[in-house]
Amino acid sequence: MFVDYAESDAIATVTLNRPERLNALNEPLKQELGQIFLDLAYTDAVRAVILTGAGRGFCASGDVGNLGAFTPFSTRERFRRLHRAMAAIANLEKPVVAAVRGPAAGVGFAMCLASDMVIASETARFSMVFKNVGLAPDGGAVFFLTQALGQMRAKELVFSGRTLSAPEAHALGIVAKVVPDAELEAEARAAAEMLARGPTMAFGIAKRMFKAMTVPTLEAFLDLEAVSQGLAVLSEDHAEGVAAFLEKRAPVFVGR
Repeated sequence: MFVDYAESDAIATVTLNRPERLNALNEPLKQELGQIFLDLAYTDAVRAVILTGAGRGFCASGDVGNLGAFTPFSTRERFRRLHRAMAAIANLEKPVVAAVRGPAAGVGFAMCLASDMVIASETARFSMVFKNVGLAPDGGAVFFLTQALGQMRAKELVFSGRTLSAPEAHALGIVAKVVPDAELEAEARAAAEMLARGPTMAFGIAKRMFKAMTVPTLEAFLDLEAVSQGLAVLSEDHAEGVAAFLEKRAPVFVGR
């Protein structure tokens, strides 16, 4: 199993558990994560959720080492698993607290934005790294980032791929609180306990209200993303980006 699940005192803790890969998403992890969050919708004993990563990182995006030859069918299935997980996190009608240390990159950053509150360790780093492997963002990253920051600032982060420190992410309003690394679990637990004591149904209704404010809907956006990224993964630049990553060198993109 690549996702650990624990439940106590009305709080579920969901932990991405591939620490040797900085919890980068592979296909089984996507499948497990999506199913856990779908099941949480029907777990009445749980009233708040902590989403975190094992080891020294939250989630270093998708596992580039697993990328390879793509077909229309395999691309569709990969995005179905990813989108199922991301939508399940965002649409859960219970508060989700992301507890982040180390890198939250690419889809990992998107998972933070899909949550309702982010508590960050001083070691946390946030980045949209898709351009480094010749891809447009996925996992709803553009949707969530634009909702959080507005289009111009979101574009700057996507096009530059630069890394935000925890204090800068806090200043931008992405992170609710920055704490010393040793205090991350306790602070996230305290936030989840506060939320678990709250009016769960009212929180769920409020989340529906926030969702209703977004245009387009997340589901419509994810459909567009699957088609668009399905083309990007077939490009020469993506092949070069993956090769450069594996060879630990700077990519040389040719624009096709």
